[in-house]
Amino acid sequence: MASASELKAQGNKCFQSGQFEEAIAFFSQAIAADPKNHVLYSNRSAAEASCKRFKEALDDAKMTVELKPDWPKGYSRLGAANVGLGQYEDAVTSYKKGLDIDPTNEQLASALEDVEKEMQGSQAADSIGALFSSPDVWGKLASNPETAAYLQQPDFVQMLQNVQKNPASVSNYLKDPRMMQVFGVLLGVNVMSGEQAASQFGAEADAASSGGGDGCCPDGTCSSKAAPCPPAEAEPQAAAAPKEPEPEVSEEEKQHKESREKAQAEKVAGNAAYKKKEFETALAHYTKAMELDDKDISYITNRAAVHFEMGNLAECIKDCDLAVERGPSVRADYKMIARALTRKGNAQRKQGELEAAIKTYKKSLTEHRNADTLKRLNDVEKELKDKREQEYVNVDLATEEKDKGNAFFKESKFPEAVKCYTEALKRGPPKVNQEAYKVYSNRAACYTKLGALPEAVKDADVCIELKPDFAKGYSRKGTAQFFMKEFDKAMETYKLGLEQAGADNEELKAGLQRCIQKINMGNSGMLSEQEQKERQAHAMADPEIQSILSDPVMRQVLQDFQENPKAAQEHMKQPAIMAKIQKLVNAGVVQVR
Repeated sequence: MASASELKAQGNKCFQSGQFEEAIAFFSQAIAADPKNHVLYSNRSAAEASCKRFKEALDDAKMTVELKPDWPKGYSRLGAANVGLGQYEDAVTSYKKGLDIDPTNEQLASALEDVEKEMQGSQAADSIGALFSSPDVWGKLASNPETAAYLQQPDFVQMLQNVQKNPASVSNYLKDPRMMQVFGVLLGVNVMSGEQAASQFGAEADAASSGGGDGCCPDGTCSSKAAPCPPAEAEPQAAAAPKEPEPEVSEEEKQHKESREKAQAEKVAGNAAYKKKEFETALAHYTKAMELDDKDISYITNRAAVHFEMGNLAECIKDCDLAVERGPSVRADYKMIARALTRKGNAQRKQGELEAAIKTYKKSLTEHRNADTLKRLNDVEKELKDKREQEYVNVDLATEEKDKGNAFFKESKFPEAVKCYTEALKRGPPKVNQEAYKVYSNRAACYTKLGALPEAVKDADVCIELKPDFAKGYSRKGTAQFFMKEFDKAMETYKLGLEQAGADNEELKAGLQRCIQKINMGNSGMLSEQEQKERQAHAMADPEIQSILSDPVMRQVLQDFQENPKAAQEHMKQPAIMAKIQKLVNAGVVQVR
């Protein structure tokens, strides 16, 4: 029958290849053979979580912590299972307990940060959804002449019930004009469609044009997983239960004990020589220790360290391989095996074998997840990426690709132009090509033509970052935002461009005028119904708008503007509040007379 160690190794192999059910079966057999091994429960918890069986994962994580309460990995498993079950507060508690044991554990810290961000996101969604959880929400809608009729429509009632059950789903219904009207009733403000605005403001617009008023919108008017479970890892196996005292010790056992003691003495001498940088002496002591005791791989890893310091990288790798090969048969601490693999990776990296070093570091992390090894892995991956990018750089070819892209753009072959501009950036990135900002600008123009507006904004942002006084970068970004119906954001972009690139730039001034015109049209009801819906939907999906509308203070301010003119006058004296109100006006969320 296979041993627990062999079954565990098979389980790890299945886990790494994505065969999670098979991994669970192997870990379960290993647990039957060694029920006090906390690592086995930890690994089975990881496999169960990967299969979305979070209840079983939680049970195994609890067993891991019970068997080894001072092991940080157990709390990592516990937190991951909590997240899978939606128990975010429990997950935070689990991760914090792990960090109390190991404050430098990057995996726990990262997982804790992800959960806290998830909780904040849920709270933000709940703030908007809280509008619909009020006990008098149905009464408010029934008492309003415009929304009362909606209550007779089954699909409308179902929509509200869905939002009450799951507040985060409110974003799915923002394009429904009835939902926009519901927002107005619940917030106590006038949220109008384009058709309603045209009806209400039409008479005032006529009066203003004939000299009977100041216009419809005078100055100063005002307007809301966690991380997938980490891979199975091997940690030090639970120490074997102490043997029962024996009445007599055999001669052979006495000899073994004496050999181990002599080997330890050689190791101590080797360590002392190593610290003095007397590497030849250290090698001799470690080699003698290996001859006296072949059950302790620390002598081998220490000798490997000496070879590394002496520059004998091939010998270092050879010793590391020997330690890894011998480790399981002598039930070596998994941390020791991981250390040997990390040392091998260091030697491979120094040899310039970066891909081999990456594979070795990853293998080390499956044995024991160590912050130092993880950092080395990240560093060498970045080093390899930079090396490949550097080898690919060719400024002359970058210029050729840019010219090809320009030719395709003139022929309106925008996908081909994007491909050429992307290749130009790979061949000539900003750090070697001072005119890379122009390529980002050109690619942003292609994305705009293709309707890939978010990508256009990203490229324009890079262009602006590289060349803050390049007017075309602001024009590209403003144009993309304009077509996204984000007129308020586009207006800010054009204003910034005029400040940075020159106030006399006609293209930026024309773009700014278009934005102001659209905003005024929206506030005066001159936009089409479809345009108004799109504008409001974009605005309600904006986190900044959601934050403003979910703020209890701002909700009271908006209500005061509609019902309490005296209080509204006081609010207008506060720049911060007026800036938020103007944001709502420009975004087209509300119109306040």
